[in-house]
Amino acid sequence: MNNVTVSRKAHFNAAHRLYRKDWDDAQNNAVFDKCSNPYYHGHNYELIVSVTGKIDTETGYVMDMKVLKDLIKEHVEEPFDHKNLNEQVAEFASLNPTAENMAVVIWEKLRPHITSAHALSVTLYETPRNFVQFSGPN
Repeated sequence: MNNVTVSRKAHFNAAHRLYRKDWDDAQNNAVFDKCSNPYYHGHNYELIVSVTGKIDTETGYVMDMKVLKDLIKEHVEEPFDHKNLNEQVAEFASLNPTAENMAVVIWEKLRPHITSAHALSVTLYETPRNFVQFSGPN
């Protein structure tokens, strides 16, 4: 039987600041520009979580989408939505909350809850034109 990919979209709003604590303001501004604003800035993030695997012959599902919806709500939306990522999300206490790092963190939060027989991919839109995708370690 062929592999099929199912995907679930989600949305959350969050603020962050891109900067390195070990750099001075000039270097942070040179690298991160206005994203290094010390008063933070926010995004309306769009998230697509995709699970790839064989179709279960009993249910006809790759994965129950209600289960995937609930996992995203519990492990991503609730901890990230309307939060200051730098200040309120433990994973970013010492990790710069770039879209790339956020996608990896989201993948790591969801991976333990998806059967190992299925591949997991996270696509995170920071803006309608800027997005990243992470499918796990190489």
